Amino acid sequence: MMLVLPAELTNMQATALLTRLGEQFAAQNGTELTVDASAMERFDSSALALLLQLRRDALERGKTFSVKGLPQRLRELAALYGVAQLLTASC
Repeated sequence: MMLVLPAELTNMQATALLTRLGEQFAAQNGTELTVDASAMERFDSSALALLLQLRRDALERGKTFSVKGLPQRLRELAALYGVAQLLTASC
């Protein structure tokens, strides 16, 4: 299953988006969850929190998790917070 993130993901959108993506994820069968972050242009640390929650949800359900198209700025933010490895490696 692939979930696609929008161009803008800040604190204003994060809670509603996480709810919507969580519902989509829960309704799907399969063994993996891939998040497509390639459209993201405007974001803050809420984007990291959302990605980490989706990762937790996937792993709790025994699914693999990966992110594709992670913007460079978001990779740098993840490295700053010490969570880059959780988002760049498939699990």
